[in-house]
Amino acid sequence: MTQATPTWALPARLLVANRGEIAIRVFGAAQQLGIATIGVRSGDDAGALHVRRCDEVAVLPGVGPAAYLDVAAVVAAAVGAGADALHPGYGFLSESGDLARACDAAGLTLVGPAASVLDTFGDKGRARALALREQVPVLPGT
Repeated sequence: MTQATPTWALPARLLVANRGEIAIRVFGAAQQLGIATIGVRSGDDAGALHVRRCDEVAVLPGVGPAAYLDVAAVVAAAVGAGADALHPGYGFLSESGDLARACDAAGLTLVGPAASVLDTFGDKGRARALALREQVPVLPGT
């Protein structure tokens, strides 16, 4: 049995737009694949563990969680660091159609679904309505 050749290539430089354990896990997986990793940090996270686990760091404007949720700043950090792909981690950015569109506009590959998918499934109400239309069983909810 022959294996199909993938139509995609691994990125050379991956920015991970998250912090904490998820960023550390993505850095480790990427580094095992020979992918250079770029972390991000807010102004108050200079000593965070994820900052020490990536190959290089881009500093985001601002402090606290809000710095990591600024789509324009995260995409600008990726472009400025020469990343060719962006991994959103998990949380709000991983459900953001706006992030997917911004990555497309900047020529970055988003490690995740297309914007149209995120627009639907990033909104729990829309996702539930689609499941009901397609006759997928769902639990009762409000």
